[in-house]
Amino acid sequence: PHQEAAFYRDLYPAPGSLVTAQQLQGKELSYNNIADADAAWEAVKSFNGNACVIVKHANPCGVAVGKDALDAYSKAFQTDPSSAFGGIIAFNTTLDKAAAEAVSKQFVEVLIAPDFTADALAVFAAKANVRVLKIDLPKAVDSNIKTSAWQQGRNSHDIKRVGSGILIQTADNHEISQSDLKVVSKKQPTAQQLADMLFAWNVAKYVKSNAIVFCGNGMTLGVGAGQMSRVDSTKIAAIKAQNAGLTLKDSVVASDAFF
Repeated sequence: PHQEAAFYRDLYPAPGSLVTAQQLQGKELSYNNIADADAAWEAVKSFNGNACVIVKHANPCGVAVGKDALDAYSKAFQTDPSSAFGGIIAFNTTLDKAAAEAVSKQFVEVLIAPDFTADALAVFAAKANVRVLKIDLPKAVDSNIKTSAWQQGRNSHDIKRVGSGILIQTADNHEISQSDLKVVSKKQPTAQQLADMLFAWNVAKYVKSNAIVFCGNGMTLGVGAGQMSRVDSTKIAAIKAQNAGLTLKDSVVASDAFF
């Protein structure tokens, strides 16, 4: 509480970025709220289909894609219900009443979506402290035309403050598809396993190193983050899956470095 903070925005912000958000209700956003909201929003924007990302302390603790917002949220929440408590929840699709009622059953700090139905907003009107943000997704771009990160609504650079200086690198906006994958094992993955591997790889991009992400059927099963040892990250991911009553049998796993 003794620290002060400020939030600065670019003069010409990228479309669909956090600074373009419209806060529909709730308390003032804190320093950590803004940082975690950006992490959740950047992650959920990177998925195709209906996706939900739950972030706690800058790390995704649950990520899933589903047939609708409710399905995506239910699967994401199932990954790690205890960590989801007091988290930041982001959707890349309109939040309807069914999803809103499910989300409202837990303690949530910030809720983000490109749009909300009137019924969904009515559900959260009873919880005046919940910070509800509406952010327009960037318009779809022609895949045949090269577009910049700015046009895609993505951060173009990562910036960190260091002693008497600023450290900058280009953001990790590189995308891969199945055509980029090379199978080096005798056993060939199934189509579902390939899809899950790409999903896990995308989630790992937003998990602090050392990152280990177990996934299956379009949802995270266990996430290990921010450990000095990759072995410890793996153990934590497995423990979290066990605590959530999820099995890692037949799952896929992604790491942000070598196994």
